[in-house]
Amino acid sequence: MNHIVTVQDAVTAFAPDIEPTDAELDAIDLEMPAILADVDLLDAQITAMDRPANELDTRRIRRARNRALTARRELSNQAATVSVPGGAA
Repeated sequence: MNHIVTVQDAVTAFAPDIEPTDAELDAIDLEMPAILADVDLLDAQITAMDRPANELDTRRIRRARNRALTARRELSNQAATVSVPGGAA
């Protein structure tokens, strides 16, 4: 019979590293416009699920999708222009 054991020691062994680093927080801040645009798109889609589709819901979803795509494009363009230390010039 095999016993199931927990890995509690392995999980809590690195307790000081649980908090996000400054670099991780900066990355989240950089992605925040795209995250918020995705939330708006999900909001529009969820709202449209509760009732029959109408023109207003369709427009709202389309606009939210366009904002999300624009935010993702801008994020991708920003990432492409950031120079990496030690990278080729």
